[in-house]
Amino acid sequence: MTGIRVTVVATRGSAPREAGAQMFVTAEGARGTIGGGALEWEAMAQARRMLAEGVARAERRISLGPGLGQCCGGAVELRFEAAEGLKRSQGAPLWVWGAGHVGRALVGVLAPLPGVAITWIDTAEDRFPPQVPDAVTRLVAADPPRLMQHAPRDAHHLILTYSHDIDLALCDAALGHGFAGCGLIGSATKWARFRSRLAAMGHGIAEISRIDCPIGDPSLGKHPQAIAVGVAARLLKEHMPKEAADGDSAREAGHGEA
Repeated sequence: MTGIRVTVVATRGSAPREAGAQMFVTAEGARGTIGGGALEWEAMAQARRMLAEGVARAERRISLGPGLGQCCGGAVELRFEAAEGLKRSQGAPLWVWGAGHVGRALVGVLAPLPGVAITWIDTAEDRFPPQVPDAVTRLVAADPPRLMQHAPRDAHHLILTYSHDIDLALCDAALGHGFAGCGLIGSATKWARFRSRLAAMGHGIAEISRIDCPIGDPSLGKHPQAIAVGVAARLLKEHMPKEAADGDSAREAGHGEA
């Protein structure tokens, strides 16, 4: 077996993460999180015992009280199972067009969130980083705009390729295809030019205005991580399902490490 995937199956009372949160544990390390702190260390220890003993599946209920030195006071039910990685999210579709510095920062911030299913597109394999999060679907497309027709019509799109021509063609394709939300990286000058060119292509002003440009929160600055933080905050507040921001709606209050 490659590793053990640990999944929060259910919670009772105050817990650090929601049902569905995952962590993937190998003998050398771990990816993802089920809440940090003593709970996570205990889960990793059990997963590594399973790897050493060749055990493929287990269930466990852990109380988050004095026994773990935590003050949450709730309990979590965990499922441990042999796996090759984290399970891909089945949440709100988010298509990220471009694997440059900003694309990488965005995927790094958004991929760990539950309830967000990311598809990441660029024109060549070597444009992606060597390691892509397990929960992300990576697609190589020589002509990205042609791929737009395969996107769900309820998808959110973030367009940030290395080419203004590709960006414009993607905006055109998105407007023709339909979307739940669409953001374009760029300055006010770039967007003014794009608005004019999209109108000349036959798109109405109201439809063009559905595309957000610039993306994120300009007051945070232009560093890729700052852009990523601003985009993620806006998506979670305005667009993504509530569970992506808060976790399972049945969870009682409990944030960060217990």
